[in-house]
Amino acid sequence: MPFQHDHGGAETDDGSSPEERILGALDEDQRAVASTLAGPLCVLAGAGTGKTRAITHRIAYGVQTGVYNPQRLLAVTFTARAAAEMRSRLRDLGTGAVQARTFHAAALRQLQFFWPQAVGGPLPGLLDHKANVIAEAARRLRLSTDRAAIRDLAAELEWAKVSMLTPANYLEGSEGRGEPGGFDRTTVSRLFQAYEDLKTDRNVIDFEDVLLITVGILQEDPKVAATVRDQYRHFVVDEYQDVSPLQQRLLDLWLGGRDELCVVGDASQTIYSFTGATSAHLLQFTARYPGAQVVKLVRDYRSTPEVVQLANSLLAGRRSAGPRADAGWSAPLELIAQRPHGPAPSYTECSDDEAEAADVARRIKALLDDGVKASEIAVLFRTNGQSEAYEQALASAGIGYQLRGGERFFARREVRDALLQLRAAARSAGSEPVGQVVRDVLATLGYTPEAPQSGGALRERWESLAALVSLADELVATRGDDPAHFSLAEFVAELQERSVAQHAPAVQGVTLASLHSAKGLEWDAVFLVGLSEGLMPISFADTPEAVDEERRLLYVGITRAREHLALSWSTSRTPGGRANRKPSRFLDGLRPNSSASVSGGAAAPRQRRRSTAPAQCRVCGTMLSSGAERKTGRCSNCPPTYDEQTFEALRQWRLEEAQKASMPAFVVFTDATLVAIAEARPASLQDLGRLAGVGPAKLERYGEAVLEILGTDAAS
Repeated sequence: MPFQHDHGGAETDDGSSPEERILGALDEDQRAVASTLAGPLCVLAGAGTGKTRAITHRIAYGVQTGVYNPQRLLAVTFTARAAAEMRSRLRDLGTGAVQARTFHAAALRQLQFFWPQAVGGPLPGLLDHKANVIAEAARRLRLSTDRAAIRDLAAELEWAKVSMLTPANYLEGSEGRGEPGGFDRTTVSRLFQAYEDLKTDRNVIDFEDVLLITVGILQEDPKVAATVRDQYRHFVVDEYQDVSPLQQRLLDLWLGGRDELCVVGDASQTIYSFTGATSAHLLQFTARYPGAQVVKLVRDYRSTPEVVQLANSLLAGRRSAGPRADAGWSAPLELIAQRPHGPAPSYTECSDDEAEAADVARRIKALLDDGVKASEIAVLFRTNGQSEAYEQALASAGIGYQLRGGERFFARREVRDALLQLRAAARSAGSEPVGQVVRDVLATLGYTPEAPQSGGALRERWESLAALVSLADELVATRGDDPAHFSLAEFVAELQERSVAQHAPAVQGVTLASLHSAKGLEWDAVFLVGLSEGLMPISFADTPEAVDEERRLLYVGITRAREHLALSWSTSRTPGGRANRKPSRFLDGLRPNSSASVSGGAAAPRQRRRSTAPAQCRVCGTMLSSGAERKTGRCSNCPPTYDEQTFEALRQWRLEEAQKASMPAFVVFTDATLVAIAEARPASLQDLGRLAGVGPAKLERYGEAVLEILGTDAAS
């Protein structure tokens, strides 16, 4: 091919060779990645080890030496934000023509191009959200659902489709999956079919269909497959531990039997198994490609030795949990810290959630007083429902915060106004440095060099504009302050691309985020909160494999911290409540005055399989016909076996929850579910989660409150 040349390395414009310019700043292992230009290559990269730096320099080095044609290399990652970050780094290295996309974005682009010739007619519309269609499918089947059930069902259908299951084989392929949304798997299978029928009727496809249809076309049309394989000769896949079976199938079809593939991943950061992701492809890479080269990145440049030691110890503390779980657990990479020593991680036990949030706010205030930027502090929790206490505590302390997953940065009015003003200014921009022009333009919208003393909306507006100024300064620092090299128009183009990818710049506020949404991010100071049994690991992690994933999730949280790391938990949910919570089993042997448990926390109770036999009344033995009867476990003719006081306490609580959320009471729990709870009187979150009508989402949101009501009632 004409773009393949020798590896000699031509001189660049500044007189240095590509080796000096691109490889010179890399460590030995990163350099091994960047200089290995022929596949197959497997990079096992621990947290904070510079994997993105290594693979972007590999691409740049391959382009500069002529081994890669930038138009014929495809870099794939898993989030639009990560893809945008990779494109930005590649531009900084002078290789902006390389495509860096998510699997979905790459597949959609191919589908839009090949659909007319492979299928004919216009491409169906793309369904942004499944909720409305799933709700309509449920109504057609006369199923009673609420928002939480719809969310659970949407997640289940997404899992099924990326696992390449259809309504016809869903029952066989979902054995042991439990009851999403409180529905048995036969009902879910029927709903799956109804959902697919509705999409066909409306001529729409969902995001999983984009991958499925692209796979189908590549499998069935040799001409299309040959065109794609001619277009893309080299592939790089980041976060390879997160690929689903469907994504792997698409990658195989892109490759077409070739092995020009570089994959990068860390099995210890596999935290999305519930979506169909699996680290099996990463772990089996060398078996599939016997000649593959393997490079390990273990030098951690992000965190202090104290944080790194805790992360290593957490993974090393895992004990055998049986052959099946052990087969899915990969020996972790042992990170080697490269930063100077810092403060030891702290461990704090609080009396209740409110006290824990207040303590965290107090400690954040101390960090701010010591000069740590608010944007470099994060509070990470297991479930989104935990954020409210920290929002209130920070607001009471006068500390600004941003809720990751809340209003999107580029959707804010002041940011949209700024983009319009900057775009207009770019048409007539002269030779003034970009950073100064951005400041001048944003000054008309309220930006000042110093932050306003007041809080509220005025402060939030200023922080948004200040984030744009900081981004301009950051890009000028990497691309130069000469408008001939980096112009205002290029800055506007960067903002537009980031807007599409939702790749927001840092805002001056403490970040509140779930552990899952924190993946790929890092801060100077991290507070890991709510580390008690039932939340970490989460109560519905009821298999050894699920508990192992919870351990990996905590590992991801720990490795987000550069210097300051605080771990905390509370013994009660509410002030004055029963102190029945225990610290997470994962902290055994790590926190002071604790010892490692024998099981290491991995031997969780096995998931109880539900009987597929017809349900019978537990009182008289007759067959149960309605969903309400199956929930309570008895027929309508038999008297209830619950305590009236308990049932009324649950009803009153449900009414208050519904009023707070401005929604009908049945959306919280139906009467039948309340009866089932009152009769079963579950003693733990695991027991509560086994009741029909509860489901993971409701267990997460309401579980502890329900148990507290049952406990208070029992004590009275």
